[in-house]
Amino acid sequence: MNKVLWILQVVLAVLFLAHGWFMIAPPAEMVEMINAQLGEGFRLFIGVAEVLAAFGLILPGVTRIRPELTAWAAAGLMIVMASATVLHSYRGETASAATTAVLFVLVTFVAYMRWKVMPTASSRNMAEALD
Repeated sequence: MNKVLWILQVVLAVLFLAHGWFMIAPPAEMVEMINAQLGEGFRLFIGVAEVLAAFGLILPGVTRIRPELTAWAAAGLMIVMASATVLHSYRGETASAATTAVLFVLVTFVAYMRWKVMPTASSRNMAEALD
């Protein structure tokens, strides 16, 4: 199960990094359209939040420094995906709403598993185990 979680975390991190970067630096021809729908400040907020969360899904577990932050990053993405699902549903964008709902389920699974079932060991716990 740990391998499944790591694969899921990497896939989600890549997806959120790509989408977050798209929100931070969209193609020039799309900037006006996105800003008209979301506003520039909110667009940048979402982009930065997704990029930081992408790193949060991976780096704490890899470095074993504050690995509990992985669950917190996934929980933050739960909020983003729940909000995106509501927004897309309200606007009648069924495919986008379904996609964000699936992503919500996946980040919820990661958050729960890394918080309660299979937390990644910290470097301190690893050192204690080796003693």
